[in-house]
Amino acid sequence: MGAMGNIGLQLTTILLQLFVYILMLRFLLQLSRADFYNPVTQSVVKATNPLVAPLQGILRPMGRFDIATLAAAFIVVCLVLVAIGALFGGGMLPVSFIALTALGTILDSIINIYFFALIAMIILSWVSPKANHPGAILVHQLVDPIMKPVRKVIPSIGMLDLSPIFVFIALNLLGSLVSQTLPSLGMLRSAFG
Repeated sequence: MGAMGNIGLQLTTILLQLFVYILMLRFLLQLSRADFYNPVTQSVVKATNPLVAPLQGILRPMGRFDIATLAAAFIVVCLVLVAIGALFGGGMLPVSFIALTALGTILDSIINIYFFALIAMIILSWVSPKANHPGAILVHQLVDPIMKPVRKVIPSIGMLDLSPIFVFIALNLLGSLVSQTLPSLGMLRSAFG
């Protein structure tokens, strides 16, 4: 494959990874019971509905757990992996490799979303602690379910909340575990990340 083909492949991979992030954001917003009428949530739902809505007719949500959104992300990642295998002349990749890498990519996306949402929450707490912007409200709604259990164990010291440090450590450990358990994810990152 020439340089232009490689650039095209990387651009396509980045766009599809972005779409997987948006799908996982939709999944996490529903899981955390974020405000459905928030303009940011509405944008995420509208962007992902063309793929998720048909699957929701088949795969019904189980409470807050939206299986259709997870299935949509899994399908997108699998299709990307099949295309990458075909473009590099390796033929069809093993199905187990595709499935495990898709699962790892989805888990990695969830971890990264929480990681960046925590950073945004920390910055917002410094810059504008009482922000009522729809994006700021959504960040807090997204992060609160993972912060509440940690805050119960590690209370604030005066005005200083140490719980995000422990959540960062847990997310990093979980990310390392996913990368070590699924070495195919690491290979995919190094090849296209």
